Amino acid sequence: MTSILFEKKDGVGIITLNRPDVLNSFDIPMGQSMRKALEECRDDGSIRAIYITGNGRAFCAGQDLEEAIAEDGPGIGTIVDETYNPIITLIRTIEKPVICGVNGTAAGAGANIALACDVTFAVEKASFIQAFSSIGLIPDSAGTFYLPRLIGMQRAAAMMFSGAKVKATEAESMGMIFRSVEGDSLVEAMDFAKAMAERPTKGIGLTKRLLNASWQNDLAGQLDMEKALQIEAAASADHHEGVQAFLEKRKPVFTGS
Repeated sequence: MTSILFEKKDGVGIITLNRPDVLNSFDIPMGQSMRKALEECRDDGSIRAIYITGNGRAFCAGQDLEEAIAEDGPGIGTIVDETYNPIITLIRTIEKPVICGVNGTAAGAGANIALACDVTFAVEKASFIQAFSSIGLIPDSAGTFYLPRLIGMQRAAAMMFSGAKVKATEAESMGMIFRSVEGDSLVEAMDFAKAMAERPTKGIGLTKRLLNASWQNDLAGQLDMEKALQIEAAASADHHEGVQAFLEKRKPVFTGS
């Protein structure tokens, strides 16, 4: 069975985690396949949005522990270097919208991959678990970076120290994710990804670059960066199409350039 399913549809690169028998937990080959799919999404100009979801009853249970503890296994340092750090870096640096549809439990690195995406939906039965402390580990996959920025230091610390389960509805209410959707369907999430694929990709990518930089910049630095990237956005074909469509009172047809 292919551990990562990948297809292109309506301008969206759809990545499905596909080891349902082990709750879509990652091993090194699966991590390599995930990286390859993300790199294809980055490099293919016809892909203008990315959608990540899982197959089966879980989104992702994090690391495959059998691989992690195997005497002849790669070791935790190699696992982090070759799987999680590259995946998070790609999600955050690909200048296209990355939408996540959490179809079930998201635990450990699986939770943090979901939270690193630009916009995250989850079915109401889904849960998010910072499971690391339950086996004596620390959160990785940028969890200690993004979670306190999303929900505050106190809540992040409580989740990480306790390993407590947070349901999707609560995750939405505390700002951890964008939306909890009723029932088991993630049609709304996929529709959102398709809509993003029709938006001005160049401007969205530049916006994402600014959002990333806002964690480190001071106000003056952020204003300077906004000015520089606004000039770049104003030179894009999508900007000219958007203005022309506004003047002609029609729906714009963006090309992502």
